[in-house]
Amino acid sequence: MVLLKGDQETRDPWVRLGDEDPLPEGAPVLLTHGRWLREREGLLARNAPLGVVLPSNRSPLSLAEDLPRLGLVALEFPKFTDGRPYSHARLLRQRLGYGGEVRAVGNVLRDQLLFMHRCGFDAFEL
Repeated sequence: MVLLKGDQETRDPWVRLGDEDPLPEGAPVLLTHGRWLREREGLLARNAPLGVVLPSNRSPLSLAEDLPRLGLVALEFPKFTDGRPYSHARLLRQRLGYGGEVRAVGNVLRDQLLFMHRCGFDAFEL
């Protein structure tokens, strides 16, 4: 996967974990929304950066109280015709005041990067 941040390709420091993968010590981890919900209390006590992949059918409001602890919210595009993540990014930035990384993941098309950026995305997994 190519990760674009700003105008540059960059190495992704986040370790993306599945629901059953062990947590690496001290590494920034990107978790599924389901795992976040199941293991939230233990994860909040962890002393390492945390991120959540939010499916397009889940509102960012479900993460509202945890946003200060999250360094990354990855909004998933299951198909390029699903526009809900655009609204989710705008909600995160404007209404919830989220200042961490908002990343587009899934079916992300280069043609849509400018529009995603305008909505609040600042990283793109291609």
